[in-house]
Amino acid sequence: MDRLDVMRLFTRIVERQSFTLAAQDLEWPRSTATQVIQELEKRLGVQLLQRTTRHVKATLDGEAYYRRCVAILGDVEDAEAAFSEAKPRGLLRVDVHGTLTRHFVLPALPAFLAKYPQLQLHIGEGDRLVDLVREGVDCVLRVGDLQDSAMIGRRVALLEEVTCASPAYMARYGNPAGIDDLAAHVSVGFVSSASGMVLPLEFMLNGTPRNVSVPSTVTVTSAETYVAAAKLGLGLIQVPRYHVQTALAEGSLVEVLADFPPPPTPVSLLYPHSRQLSPRVRVFIEWVMQALAMRQDIPR
Repeated sequence: MDRLDVMRLFTRIVERQSFTLAAQDLEWPRSTATQVIQELEKRLGVQLLQRTTRHVKATLDGEAYYRRCVAILGDVEDAEAAFSEAKPRGLLRVDVHGTLTRHFVLPALPAFLAKYPQLQLHIGEGDRLVDLVREGVDCVLRVGDLQDSAMIGRRVALLEEVTCASPAYMARYGNPAGIDDLAAHVSVGFVSSASGMVLPLEFMLNGTPRNVSVPSTVTVTSAETYVAAAKLGLGLIQVPRYHVQTALAEGSLVEVLADFPPPPTPVSLLYPHSRQLSPRVRVFIEWVMQALAMRQDIPR
């Protein structure tokens, strides 16, 4: 068997901490993966992996070998990508912000796959913190400030935010003229997946960000439910303008406190250091940036 294929298998096992998951990712039989690693350890004369009934972990020798393999595989992929005939190939696993992706990324996906027909794309969806290496994810598209300094982050856009409520809510609570008026209002609380806490409403006041905690009778964790609750008159919300543009135009939601807009929200792509040279990740990042840049309603 080709030694590069063995290295790819070994690095995937270390990252996934599982023979079974690594074999599935590479579409190898589980028994073949086990045999290949046994032969590799015998050839090198060292134990590379510690196996338990629950997971697999690299030994000290295995960690050193893993780092060398990542560097070698990156160099090989870079060398092949330097030739115009060489196209990125294989499985690319990404985890995305669902609402943003459905609005801006998915419509451009057919053209991307047509340009790179040897790529297979697996799209996971969520806003939780993903362990990219452990879960075998190559790249993550996230909305909000970056929290994980261990990852390489690249900002690709800024989202204009808006504060809004339904006409029924406005009829009951009135239209706040300023931030101090929010003491007599309620919001739909959005619970952060990172902290488990309800996020405050954010405003720009004389160029300075100001957070305001507005009481909530309903809290949610889904962006779609967040907007739906606002349409039912359950409270104020803050969302990217693109997400409620139709509702604002139709009148089912009304913008409030337009003179005190929320600060824009960054959109970023994150990927682990071990993936930074992957042609698959590189072309995906460049494509996502182009797809967002083509939208006039998303500033960079």
